[in-house]
Amino acid sequence: MLATPSSRWILAAAGLLLAAATALGALGAHALPARLPPDRLRVFDTAVRYHFYHALGLLAVGLAARAMDSPLVRWAAALLVAGIVLFSGSLYALCFGAPRGIGVVTPVGGILLIAAWVLFAASVLRSG
Repeated sequence: MLATPSSRWILAAAGLLLAAATALGALGAHALPARLPPDRLRVFDTAVRYHFYHALGLLAVGLAARAMDSPLVRWAAALLVAGIVLFSGSLYALCFGAPRGIGVVTPVGGILLIAAWVLFAASVLRSG
């Protein structure tokens, strides 16, 4: 199994997103409890949790991309990145006082995350 250019960028994106999730998780655990009300801290925790879950999933997609060079895998990876940015990113923004209207982006991010996993499943089924 050799790394293709697409698997390299997927794995690199996963690594960067996991680093960001770790840093944001540390921020949420150590600096934010004294600065955010409990309801915003719960939202921040949700953002970090989903950020981590899907970044770990992206890591798995990148490893799978090494074994199968499929456009669907690449689309799944791109949708995961976009979903993390929109879903978790909008929640992070809301925690720090962004206008409530940014909340309309959150479900779009969630839909992208779901679509990514459906595409990934389809690519696995097609590869065999």
